[in-house]
Amino acid sequence: MLLALSIACGLLLAAVIWLVARRASPGDSPVITLLQQQIEALRQQVSQSLSQNATLLQQQLDSVSKNLRSSSGEINQRLDNAAKLYAGLQGQLGKLSEANAQIQSMVKDVSALQDILRPPKLRGGMGEVLLENLLREILPAEHFSMQYRFRSGAIVDAVIRLKDGLVPVDAKFPLENFRRMLSAVSDEERQAPRKEFARDVKKHIDDIHEKYIQTEEGTFPFALMYIPAENVYYETIIKAEDEGEKALYAYATSRQVMPVSPNSFYAYLVTLSQGFRGMRIEEKAREIVDQLNRLRMELDRFGEDFRKVGMHLTNAQTRYVEAEKRLARFEEKLIAASDQPASPAALPEPLKEADRT
Repeated sequence: MLLALSIACGLLLAAVIWLVARRASPGDSPVITLLQQQIEALRQQVSQSLSQNATLLQQQLDSVSKNLRSSSGEINQRLDNAAKLYAGLQGQLGKLSEANAQIQSMVKDVSALQDILRPPKLRGGMGEVLLENLLREILPAEHFSMQYRFRSGAIVDAVIRLKDGLVPVDAKFPLENFRRMLSAVSDEERQAPRKEFARDVKKHIDDIHEKYIQTEEGTFPFALMYIPAENVYYETIIKAEDEGEKALYAYATSRQVMPVSPNSFYAYLVTLSQGFRGMRIEEKAREIVDQLNRLRMELDRFGEDFRKVGMHLTNAQTRYVEAEKRLARFEEKLIAASDQPASPAALPEPLKEADRT
């Protein structure tokens, strides 16, 4: 802007001089000379100003160029970093794609495993394993048994041994129609497997009641039906009641069968464990009392024997004192007898010859 202003001033002065010179008369030559000198001075100032401005402009251009080069280097560095990051992301995406393919393969394998585990007998065995692990984790070994056989030949998955009897626990819960119910897309498709599932559960409840509640063999008049998962328990017991269907829980309790989920069964076992601990403390207390009673009896017998020994010692001491007195009297008599001289009449006569023969 300063450069443009200087050029404009120079052009303006040149135009003024040209106009003055055109209109000036021959006698005005000193004025023209003065104007020329001023114009020359002004030209020098303008030239100097232009030189300074050019230098300043060059410096600014150099600074801007330097900044541009620096910025360009940073931009190139960032672009290189972005390219490396992008390449890394591409590699990670490739690995994720491979992992996803592996997961898909594993899902297929798991699906195949589920198909293998689908038979009812094997499914019951898995439930028995989960039940046994839960029992072993909480209860002492002497308070439960697995695969308990009744006289009728029926085998229950587990029994819990309480003080007054046995609690049967069944773990073979029917899940076939439950899976069909969950895989249904619409409510209409879900109705048929839900009804079949309810029939399966009721039949299973009847089997538990008839096979495992054997009061004549020492069981309590109820049994536990172990449902292997919380979502199954929710769909079977809680959700059915909320939807106004005929309550399976009410039917189960009417048949003396108590449905339990893993969480509720865990709480039940913890309560039993605390009770067993209290029973053990009570048994230990009884054992301690019995031992104290035996010690007291031993102490009484020892006291009686000690008193007898004391009586014997007292009698022995009395006899010892009496014997000592008799011995003293005997010694006195013996001493008195030894101090007296013997008389001739008291001596026996000598034997005759005939008596000798």
